[in-house]
Amino acid sequence: MAFMSLVPFRDRNVTRPETNMFGSLQREIDRLFEDFTRNLRMYGTQGLNLVPHTDVTENEKEIEITVEMPGLERKNVEISVEDNLLTIRGEKRIEREQKDEKKKDDKQKDDRTNVHLAERSYGVFYRVFQLPPGVDPSGIKATMANGVLALTIPKPAKSQPQKIEVKETQTAKAA
Repeated sequence: MAFMSLVPFRDRNVTRPETNMFGSLQREIDRLFEDFTRNLRMYGTQGLNLVPHTDVTENEKEIEITVEMPGLERKNVEISVEDNLLTIRGEKRIEREQKDEKKKDDKQKDDRTNVHLAERSYGVFYRVFQLPPGVDPSGIKATMANGVLALTIPKPAKSQPQKIEVKETQTAKAA
């Protein structure tokens, strides 16, 4: 006994379509994902390496935060404190020379650059740190040298326990 296809055909000589009616769509989606992940492999480290490495240490008097920011200058770093949150914001820009437009038109072929490998990261990053309550923002000191930002945050003075003496009062006489 021969099994017949459940899909009706008018012309039996036409080759049968794929059994999976979404096969071509699936292949196209697979190809798109492959292209997308191939681009991530090629350029994937670009956005991920922008978060700077940080060390946080403390002693009895202060907290020190050290942040590696290679390629950044002081003018590209902003530090702010609000509601006991210390925010470090930095921006690393692509280094390109600004050329005169007339010269660019004349030497358009000479100015083209072919990139063979791009691993450096560019963009904006934020790091946020919770400070202990009572830190005075005006006491925070920040220095930067050789792409390393160092923040010194004085700890708030610890409150010393105090004894409160209970005094005896005279009770008022009933009249």
